[in-house]
Amino acid sequence: MIAKKYSTLLRLSVIAGLSALTLSACSGTQWGFPYRASVQQGNWLTSAQIDRLAVGMSREQVHFLLGTPTLQDVFHSNRWDYPYYHKPGTGKPEQRTFTVWFEGDQLVSWEGDPQPNRQPYEQADSGANAISTSPSPLDEELNVTPFSSPVLPPADAILQPEPLR
Repeated sequence: MIAKKYSTLLRLSVIAGLSALTLSACSGTQWGFPYRASVQQGNWLTSAQIDRLAVGMSREQVHFLLGTPTLQDVFHSNRWDYPYYHKPGTGKPEQRTFTVWFEGDQLVSWEGDPQPNRQPYEQADSGANAISTSPSPLDEELNVTPFSSPVLPPADAILQPEPLR
């Protein structure tokens, strides 16, 4: 009688354990099936790149700074569009646009959505949380700019090569 009682108890605990293990594999917000790949399209621009734009820049300078525009209309050759779209496998899509206008070969204006302050490889998220409209208090306190110019020697300095050893 005692052996049968323990046998039944052991059988029930094994069934309960396997059921709990099976159900825990299906828990969570992302089940894993079907897999949906993230879709990322367009140009990733940062606020530091936008801050470096200046009226009067040539097309080559803007191309160097922002990259090749994704949309370049034949009928509106004085307008370059830089859209960005990110649709994660699970979650809400994110879309940003940025447009620059030229007159002749000179940049005259630009407008667009707020851009993140970093590159995508610098953090794991999509950049939606990195968009800021004002510099951080730490940046203001330290007087830090995103792109500071390197210290170069004076133009009249003569650089002499070192002899090979």
